[in-house]
Amino acid sequence: MNTKADSAGTARLQSGACAKQLVRRVTPLHLCLVLCLLCVETTWPADFDPSEKNILELQLAMSTGHARSVDLVDFYLARIERLDGQGPSINSMARINPEAREVALALDRERTERGPRGPLHGVPVVVKDNFETRSMATQAGSLALRGFAPDQDAELVRRLRDAGAVILGKTNMHEFAYGIESLGSAFGVVRNPYDPRRNPGGSSGGTGAAVAANFASVGLGSDTCGSIRDPAAHNALVGLRGTQGSSSRRGIIPLSSTQDIGGPLARSVTDLALVLDVTTGYDPGDPQTAAGIGRFDRSFTQALNPDALRGARIGIVANLLRQTPADEAVARVFDSAAAELRGLGAETVEVSMTGIMETVLSVDDGFYVLIHDFGRDIDRYLAAFPEAPVSGIVDILEDGRVIDSVHELIAASLAVQDDPPEVYLGELAKRDALAAALHQLMAREALDALAYPTLTRIAAPVGETQRGDNCHLSAVSGFPAITVPAGFSAEGLPVGLELLARPWEDTRLLGLAYAFEQATRHRRPPPLPEP
Repeated sequence: MNTKADSAGTARLQSGACAKQLVRRVTPLHLCLVLCLLCVETTWPADFDPSEKNILELQLAMSTGHARSVDLVDFYLARIERLDGQGPSINSMARINPEAREVALALDRERTERGPRGPLHGVPVVVKDNFETRSMATQAGSLALRGFAPDQDAELVRRLRDAGAVILGKTNMHEFAYGIESLGSAFGVVRNPYDPRRNPGGSSGGTGAAVAANFASVGLGSDTCGSIRDPAAHNALVGLRGTQGSSSRRGIIPLSSTQDIGGPLARSVTDLALVLDVTTGYDPGDPQTAAGIGRFDRSFTQALNPDALRGARIGIVANLLRQTPADEAVARVFDSAAAELRGLGAETVEVSMTGIMETVLSVDDGFYVLIHDFGRDIDRYLAAFPEAPVSGIVDILEDGRVIDSVHELIAASLAVQDDPPEVYLGELAKRDALAAALHQLMAREALDALAYPTLTRIAAPVGETQRGDNCHLSAVSGFPAITVPAGFSAEGLPVGLELLARPWEDTRLLGLAYAFEQATRHRRPPPLPEP
């Protein structure tokens, strides 16, 4: 790796020319965070190691000559080659961007000539395989879409590129995002870096495993019912399912247009905030995002207050905690996390969502709308690409190459298309009922957020069905929810604490999660073999 160092092999960074170069094109909203790093006398080793470094640390290393963007790309590619394809393989990456080094070199030249575009300039990121991405195929983990390569970027990918991020590659996922274990016909099984015998969560499991294993700084995933939050929980990461409509769905192969949302997974709340500042907001190509205009005028980074939990009132959702005896391993970790919330100045009160949740889950375990949406949405999506290898749901089923569990779900999606419209509309109406119940509960108890485990079970062994997903509360209501590391089970597996707030209080959630993260520091990297 190309580095520069003083005669002692280190460089002491205070203020000066390097600071001016870094912040010259960084927005004022990010300036305070950057200066926090620069105001403290910092010592960097001559041989800079990007592992577990946050985005601002990477940015500072690049702006002071301790690393270039191309060096970071080379570091991550070498790590992927060494750890992702060797036994036991994590298998998190679907493909590598052949243009990654060329893009990084161009961004290095731009930094030298004009300064950085902002905090993501030159930072390598990974993208889930259901996001359209120029120069790479987009298969949603399925052989049925082999060779499908739209020559355009999904809106969130475009925003990352415009911010100067390097798209390092595409990540493996659960086929068509239709499951929470992360396996598919195109690229096989993703394994959890904390225990390769277990699943990494899904459907964004490849992104979760890759970010946890330090194959990139951050990554994009999508969440229809837990697909960002579950991998965050299983990989000791942070992930936000934003308020429905807070970020664009354009260019994401759909599972359910009424529930899909894209967003980042990161190793820290700070990194999550920096990416959300780029990806969140109105997109004229996605009408759903119009409701968010004016909601996020303040930077997510401004919400990162280490004292945000002091005086907060948090509702512990008892019926989402100990549902069966098998939930005890996670419940013990959650109990400790709840005690930590109180130790940080929050007041907790036990609440329940019984009744309304039973109603939500009464038909197809709460997945009827999602099952119905897929048949309509995938046909509509593929109709825009006459060159695609399949034209819709019937073709996908006839192709016959999707994995058995997904084949059954897709067949179910086809079967419900002929249901009377009132069945679908009745299930859709339950969303308003759930949202109303949440508003009433939070108002009655004067709550800032609800808290519960992201999943009530630790990561299941590969080949077994993952149980215990608490995805519906946020996904069905449209309320935002964030997962933050809560600790580890006795087996050494990560457990996630989920916090849910009212619609458009996404920044408030990041503040609460940041306060918890900074005080507890539960994140630790997976026990992967190092050179």
